[in-house]
Amino acid sequence: MSVIKEKLYQELALKNAAMVEGIAFNPAIFKKLDLGGVYQEQVHTLFEMDHEHHVAIPFPCGFRTPHGLHIGLRWDNRSQFSVTLDDGVYHLRDHGTILFAVDFDKRPKYYDFSTSDGVRMKTVAAYGREGVINVAYSNECALKDKGEDCLFCNANATKDAYGEKENIFWKNPRQIGETVAKAYEFGARHVNLTGGFIPERREVDYYLDVAEAIQEQTGLEDFNGTAVIGAPRDLKVIDKYKEAGFRTLAINIECWDKNYFNTICPGKVSHCGSWEHWIEAIEYASTVFGYGKVRSGIVAGIEPKAKTLEGIEYFASKGILSLSGAWCANPGSALEGHRTPTPEWHLDMAFKAYAILRKAGFTYDHLYDTSPSPTFLLHDMYRIEDETLPIFQKEAA
Repeated sequence: MSVIKEKLYQELALKNAAMVEGIAFNPAIFKKLDLGGVYQEQVHTLFEMDHEHHVAIPFPCGFRTPHGLHIGLRWDNRSQFSVTLDDGVYHLRDHGTILFAVDFDKRPKYYDFSTSDGVRMKTVAAYGREGVINVAYSNECALKDKGEDCLFCNANATKDAYGEKENIFWKNPRQIGETVAKAYEFGARHVNLTGGFIPERREVDYYLDVAEAIQEQTGLEDFNGTAVIGAPRDLKVIDKYKEAGFRTLAINIECWDKNYFNTICPGKVSHCGSWEHWIEAIEYASTVFGYGKVRSGIVAGIEPKAKTLEGIEYFASKGILSLSGAWCANPGSALEGHRTPTPEWHLDMAFKAYAILRKAGFTYDHLYDTSPSPTFLLHDMYRIEDETLPIFQKEAA
């Protein structure tokens, strides 16, 4: 098993580098790939994570390393990594050298279905691997018109680029309920509900309606849902999400350093309150939902590493998970063209965050139930150390 772990950590470093730097390829190589049939196609339900737009040019979502780690496909033709098609076989290369053959993500079954009002379910909830689905109820963020967008965010820009081609629209509760029910029928078991910034009263009413629709369509009182919300000015509003049936809650602080928070997230300050109020709201949410059932994301790479780790450690001491995914300078965001730190910086960040979460007693299940996707480096580290990846069972057999 130690040999397997060593190989997995080598693949983890490769995954991290490929996600940070992106992967180069000629989009024409996917023309004969059965995207939308056998293989899962990208659907831009909230963010563009490729490093440039590709309107009306379909891409696959990702693939796995030989030992089972998932790598998301992020297009960047400046990268040292590339995907090529060679005699009918796709390969991942590093500086031109073949690393391994690539088999892209298979398409989830619920993508074949539409809601009762004719909306394709793939545009309602995107599949995020391992039974997690992501519902982006809207790409429209009210902060755009006020000039107060979070500087790293490209939700509005993604809608502007892909809205007409990919039917990006506001999803109503019934559409979400039907889609979640169909995805659960085919094995999904966690739903993350998020979207652009909307006024607090409208947000809570909408989320309560969605929870009711999911319960009605699935027949599940506890549907293992995460509600991603802004910090409400009235903290008692948080109780309503728990009462409605959400198992977990996310209130994303984005930057731990107060000055970075004020600069990077101006709308979160002007509409939801100060940095201190956000911290108060996140801590209050933990008292309502319980240990390991609240997360607050920090975008790793915008502020100094020591500051982010300080935030992760503080939250962990309060029973709150903090996921620190690598910042991608998304196209269309105010920070487009900026440079995220090196892969080495991000890998070190992930290992240190993992050590903090382990020490605090958080389990893989805590991460899974609060995450928008179980493919963070932190998830991989847990599954490597706990020996729960399929490769371990295969070797044991």
